[in-house]
Amino acid sequence: MVAAGFIAIGSGPAGLSAAETFRSKHPDIPVRILTTDPALPYAKPPLSKDFLCGRDTKLALHSERWFEHNAVDLIRGITVDSIDLDRQQVVTAGGQRYPYWHLVLASGSAAVRPAIPGVESALTLRSFADAVALKMAARYADCAVVIGGGLIGCEAASCLAAVGVATMVVAAERVPLQRRFGLEAGERVAKLLSDNGVRFAGETTVSEIEDTRVVLDSGETVDADLVVCATGVRPDIRLAEAAGLDTLDGRIVVDEHMHTSARNVYAAGDVALAHNVTAGRRVPAEHWRDAAHQGYVAGLTAAGFPAAWDTVPGFACTIGTSVLKYRGWGVDYDTARFVDHHTGFTVWYESGGDVVGALTLDADDDYRRAVALLSR
Repeated sequence: MVAAGFIAIGSGPAGLSAAETFRSKHPDIPVRILTTDPALPYAKPPLSKDFLCGRDTKLALHSERWFEHNAVDLIRGITVDSIDLDRQQVVTAGGQRYPYWHLVLASGSAAVRPAIPGVESALTLRSFADAVALKMAARYADCAVVIGGGLIGCEAASCLAAVGVATMVVAAERVPLQRRFGLEAGERVAKLLSDNGVRFAGETTVSEIEDTRVVLDSGETVDADLVVCATGVRPDIRLAEAAGLDTLDGRIVVDEHMHTSARNVYAAGDVALAHNVTAGRRVPAEHWRDAAHQGYVAGLTAAGFPAAWDTVPGFACTIGTSVLKYRGWGVDYDTARFVDHHTGFTVWYESGGDVVGALTLDADDDYRRAVALLSR
């Protein structure tokens, strides 16, 4: 059996950051990353922002040489079947056992496909392999339908249009991102999509996907030799549930140090429902930047150093050349105050008189002000 040490399950931002941080503090303890992904760890945000659009971008986070030089054992294309908490071992689908002193669960999320006849023919965009398949399909496509008007759906649609594919976004909401950011912000996002050659069909659902067309709930058919499902994701917490770890609302419950309910087991990224010190409550993190910071906290904690998650969550969405920036706590808001600027806008989200989030377009001063307000 291999020697015990530090193990991260998942090679995304949380798992890689945790392993890299732990290694920086303990150069002699074995460090392993177990991942189902066959690729070297890569940045996911550029997949829908740049790679799919055909723009040059650096995806690899570290070279193979880096892993060798830092003695981080990256084991790719392997599936973890279970966690033996009593023996402190990770068991793979092939029966291999890896003992651990510290374990970080960072298995990320899986795409959710709606229950639509023919949906198995639609592509998703969660991994590098997904992005390559979608990019190749776009080369031979004349028209596409993207199901879902969320962040990934909007980015993917604008990229498809940019490479010459006639693209329509279909969403149940009246405007893109309405549920999260409100009507006025959604109307501006719809205009950004239109300016980038994307049609938007709101208050509409797909009832069936056929060979080269999509049937809408109204009975209307739309030509589509390429269909993309961007209908949300679900955190992959199956290992945690099977091991009996505390979970809530589909995520693993952890404290501000990323500790789970089991000794020497941590969770970070999409799968974690962590206590944020600044917010004073549990906050779900859904984006790259937050996952990387939680992984950093988990790695430091496992290494025996003080660390706590205290940053304000945030992300960016790129549509064409426009970049929407959000920072906030992801809570329900009482009011959404829309402020129009000459070249962009700011939406201030307030609850009980306090700012709980801000969405900006070409308003960096407001964005910096929002970060300061939210941090207080």
